[in-house]
Formats: sequence, structure tokens, C-alpha cells
Amino acid sequence: MTNIPMYRGKDIKATHPCFSKEAHNKFGRIHLPVAPACNIQCRYCIRKYDCANESRPGITSRVMTPPEALERVRTMIDRQDRISVIGIAGPGDPLANDATFEVMHAINKEFPDLTLCVSTNGLYLPDRLDELVKAGVRSLTVTINAVTPEMAEKVYSWALYNGKRYTGKEAAAKILNNQWRGLTNAIDAGMIVKVNTVYIPGINDVEIPLIAWHAGERGADIMNIMPLIPQAEFEGRERPTPDMISKKRAECEKHIPQMTHCRQCRADACGVLGEDKDMELEMLSARIGEEYCEMV
Repeated sequence: MTNIPMYRGKDIKATHPCFSKEAHNKFGRIHLPVAPACNIQCRYCIRKYDCANESRPGITSRVMTPPEALERVRTMIDRQDRISVIGIAGPGDPLANDATFEVMHAINKEFPDLTLCVSTNGLYLPDRLDELVKAGVRSLTVTINAVTPEMAEKVYSWALYNGKRYTGKEAAAKILNNQWRGLTNAIDAGMIVKVNTVYIPGINDVEIPLIAWHAGERGADIMNIMPLIPQAEFEGRERPTPDMISKKRAECEKHIPQMTHCRQCRADACGVLGEDKDMELEMLSARIGEEYCEMV
């Protein structure tokens, strides 16, 4: 690993809406949907992102090009003075898309005071961490849903790594090894780090506290336990209730601080948490306008 600057001298958590409950209704974020490709198939994920009327992680009205993304940031910064974070969270995995790094470099050059944030499944994290740092990324979210390969095999169908497609326990072991190694490296590099975990009742219940323990021991800053959205292979499974989520957070908070204000944001979210409708409608209008131009 190359020499990596330490970012923790500047406490960016105070203005990051995901890392601070106090900041989430004071500061806004922009998610840029520039990363359509993914390198893992989660059994709860549907690769459908052209959806303006649904709100869940990965959803976007359209995928942006890097120039469009930079222009989006310029426009929204002009309109919204509370934007503090620029993130890339999909609709695929940001580290599987070179556009992620192109966009982050450009934004960091033009808006060096903004916090750059990436959300990843972690498969490519050990390989591309240096690139993230060089692009100016200071904040990282890694989604980790298991500790043992036996559990990970129940959550993931396959993984694509270095041109090879892995399945079964081989895929599970590769995913877990890279997630935990990448998480540790990112923390050592001085990034602020959040661990996302999808709570899948009847699947990974017992391992969520173990994820919390491992993440806390490594020095991760916060954990976000998110309820399963029943779809894809897990379509018939139970969605955990708010009470179930609260109990699981209480079980884990002795190991690592818990995030309680997550809104499971879209990949094109913009503004203060819970105030994204203008962005969604704007993205939909842009898509409709493009389709009209193609027709005429």
C-alpha cells in the first residue's frame, strides 16, 4: 500500500448525515448514480435500477455519465448550501466501475471542502483502496452480511473477481476475506468507516452480533443494521419489524455504535435525509425528456 494521508485530524463525522444523528437534518448529501456494474450477486438484490417510483438502495431513474454527475454537483451546490457529502452508492458496486474514480477525482479538484463517500460490497476494496484515497475519498461504507463462509454462501450467489467467476463456498470465502481485509486497511488508512448489514430473518440473525464485534474490534466508527427488502431469491422471506431491528441494535451496540436514522437511500438521492422527492422528480423529468427527444 502506498503512503496514505490520515484524514481523522479533521472530524468530518460532525457534518456527515450518515455518521451523525445530529447532522442528518442539518446537512445534505448527493448520491451520484454512475456505477451500474456489479461484481457480486446478493440473493436479495434485483438488478433493476430504472425505477422512479420506488425507493430502496440501488434504485435510480437513470445512470449518469461522469460529466453529467459533475454538472449535477455544480447545480445542486448552487441550489442547496447544506450539501456536505458527495457519495457514490450504485446502482451497482462503485469499485467495479472506473467512472467512480473519474467522478471523485473531478469533484475533489473542484470542491475540495466536500466530503467524498463511497459505499461498496468490499470485494475490490483491498485492490482499489489506494485509488480511492488518491481520488480524495474520506468516508467509506462496507456492506458485510456474514462472518463465516457457510453463512455467506446463503447470502451471495456468486462473485466476479479478477476475471474469474466464483460460486458456492469459494465465492463466500473470497467475499469475506476481501471485505474484512479491505475494512481493516481502510480504517488503518484513517478513513471514517460505516458497516452496513442487511438483517435477513432466519438466515444471518445469529451472525449479526459477530459482525458487530469484528467491526468494532477493528475500529469501525458505526454500524447500520438495515431490514431486508424481500425480493429476488428472498422474495418470500419475512421483513424484520422495527422492534426486531431495535432489539438487534441493542444486542450489537455494546460492540459498536449503532445508526438509527437510516432511510435506505436511493442511488440518486439528494438533499437532507428524507427530503429527496425533488431530486427524484427532477431525474424522472430528465428521463422523460430524453425519451421524448428520441421519439421525435
